[in-house]
Amino acid sequence: MKLNKILLAGAMLFAGASAMAQETITEYTYVPNWYIQGQFGGQETLGESSFGHLFSPNAQIAVGTNFNPYIGARLAVNAWRSRGALDFPQPVGDQLWKWNYVAPTLDAVVNLTNLIGGYNPYRVVDVDLLAGVGANIGFNNKEAVAASKKLADNGALPLGLIWDGTKARFVGQFGLDLNFNVSKHVALGIEVMANVLPDGYNSKKAGNADWYFNGLAGIKYTFGAKYNKTTRVVEVPVQQPQIIERIIEKVVEQAPVTNVVEEVVKAEMLRRDIFFRINTATITKDEMYKVTEVAEFLKDHPNAKVVVTGYADKGTGTLAINLRLSKQRAEIVANTLKSNYNIAPSRIIVKSMGEAEEQPYADPVDNRVAICVCE
Repeated sequence: MKLNKILLAGAMLFAGASAMAQETITEYTYVPNWYIQGQFGGQETLGESSFGHLFSPNAQIAVGTNFNPYIGARLAVNAWRSRGALDFPQPVGDQLWKWNYVAPTLDAVVNLTNLIGGYNPYRVVDVDLLAGVGANIGFNNKEAVAASKKLADNGALPLGLIWDGTKARFVGQFGLDLNFNVSKHVALGIEVMANVLPDGYNSKKAGNADWYFNGLAGIKYTFGAKYNKTTRVVEVPVQQPQIIERIIEKVVEQAPVTNVVEEVVKAEMLRRDIFFRINTATITKDEMYKVTEVAEFLKDHPNAKVVVTGYADKGTGTLAINLRLSKQRAEIVANTLKSNYNIAPSRIIVKSMGEAEEQPYADPVDNRVAICVCE
């Protein structure tokens, strides 16, 4: 029997959706929490001496709470030692003295990283702005008293605001706290604070406020969970493939069935998502097999091309970093296909979406990815 028309399977085009599929969405809800923080470091008192000459050990312990991802408060107790100095010619000579203090303060804490970049439970680095007020309670100022007496005994002016016993003064402070989150509960941090007090903290009359600066490193432990992770399943429409009929005239009778198979094979597509570690553009051994599968598909389909699109987690890092990472992730996959598998550059299209608001995955970690689509 001679056929004038044969219906063959052509390109697969997406038509109106008549079916539904299920998609899992992950959501994170911030949970207010409490923490304790211990730190150790050093202090430099501002005075008439070279840098480092007035350096002293310093320590701090704090208890705090985060009301939401952006605002918190803490009660900190900073203590140990401060120093003062006075350069004086012979026979008196330079004078250097030290005293002890305890300074409880109440600080406001603003998470600048979340405030600027939005809340991200997987963020590794947080930067906090600190500002507070409190009291500085000084004691054991015997060395300053002795230095003042020595000056007076040698006919020089004694220290202008000498104090003895215990002396409490107002202190205001502000600074930054840099935290590296090593786990859900533990963070390692570096803190730098500037502290201002009324004139006379160092027993000298200067006519202006006295300052000291603290540099501290320590550990923070957060009690309980910082967030709740919930997943829900939603139904989304999927589009059904529609077979478009194509009419081929003057086909030889009893055309081989393999022609139909070849037409369908041409419509096949392959997608592979190659995931990366945070802040890297290196393909791990566990992900390399996906690149191999893309290369094998391209070799099996000589007319196919691959579009490699790089992404970065927009909740981690700055825009400039994410633009660079998304581009590098796409390029490393493309270069691997060319150098390791001899795929022609003309068959590879490279894109990067680091600047896009849309992310391919709901879970931020999964957006550190290069997506390969072959067709």
